[in-house]
Amino acid sequence: MQIIIHVDMDAFYASVEVRDHPALAGKPLIIGSMPNERGVVATCSYEARKYGVRSGMNIKEAYSLCPGGIYMHPDMNKYKEVSRRLHEIWDTYATASEAIAYDEAYLDVTQQAEDFAGAGRIARTIKRRTREELGLTCSVGVAYSKTAAKTASEEKKPDGYFEIPTAKDYVDLIIDRDVRVLYTVGQMTAEKLYAAGIRTVRDIQEKREIVIRLLGKQGRWITDLAFGIDDRKVTPYRPEDAKSIGREVTFQEDVTDYALLKDILVLLSVCVEKRAKKYDLRGNGVTLKLTYSDMKGITRSRRKEFCDDAADIYREAADLLDNVEKRPVRLIGVGIYNLTKNENQQMTIFDLLEDAKGDREKLLRERLSDLQKKYRLDFAGHLDEIYQTDTLHKTVEYMRKHA
Repeated sequence: MQIIIHVDMDAFYASVEVRDHPALAGKPLIIGSMPNERGVVATCSYEARKYGVRSGMNIKEAYSLCPGGIYMHPDMNKYKEVSRRLHEIWDTYATASEAIAYDEAYLDVTQQAEDFAGAGRIARTIKRRTREELGLTCSVGVAYSKTAAKTASEEKKPDGYFEIPTAKDYVDLIIDRDVRVLYTVGQMTAEKLYAAGIRTVRDIQEKREIVIRLLGKQGRWITDLAFGIDDRKVTPYRPEDAKSIGREVTFQEDVTDYALLKDILVLLSVCVEKRAKKYDLRGNGVTLKLTYSDMKGITRSRRKEFCDDAADIYREAADLLDNVEKRPVRLIGVGIYNLTKNENQQMTIFDLLEDAKGDREKLLRERLSDLQKKYRLDFAGHLDEIYQTDTLHKTVEYMRKHA
């Protein structure tokens, strides 16, 4: 039998800010965009949640619910560093660690714990060290499966601890809860189940065949979960297992200037190249993503062998942009897909031609030089800073206002 711990920080970004600014304690704190900006809530304090504010909510809606809240932009560099230290603590106690986000992870402690009593000791040690070394609280669940461990960690938030030792314990806990308690059941899936008269986990158990007919493969997975069946292993994240790498930005006002959009594609392409090379990955295709002012989104893609170079990514994305409907744009993104490790690639004639490589580097230098003249910013000299999320968004907004 597996013994899995799920660790989940409590309102992570907000908690870090309260730790660093004690005067914020006890106040409704919303981390994300400002009320006068476009964007969403990244996270919020539990005091803000009492007003109905939640992660992912449109910031304007959050402000209508909590106009007296304190609104802050996220400090991603700070949160990344805190996250690194958190995972160092957690990983100490696991045979395998699967990071889900900056503030969340599954830990396989089967060997270290030996039994649930041992797992409980490890879980409480994690909670103590997280509090003492980083001044933050986390909620921890201990269970026989990943699904049950995540459910357990949510059971007593904030600063909670809960155990679900067996599948029977899990089913007994959730049997009469809404179907959305089950992993992968989002709003759309739930609405399909509601329409079929299936509202609780008990309903799924009793109408198993209907669920499978309705949802196919996902239905089989959901019905297994309704009976507490989940044998997934804790699998450490490997960047090369990702399906794509991308970067996108949302504008504070809609953009109708497609020359500006091409300028921004240069920066996004550099960001994608930087991340790909960090993990020694290449793509075999380029994608362009747009969201128009009416919230209609489109994605265009093109095969491009062995693509990890900003100039190549930009060139393909710009060409894709030339061939889309020209309407006001709210969001733009670029990415590469079908990823492989560089070391596993067969070299092509283009890899062997120094002139081709030189041409790509020349194109990028020229585009960055053009941007410098147009916006009077030293893009080439600050690419490492532009890669950071906050700086990228500020730079893009500056470009939008000065185009």
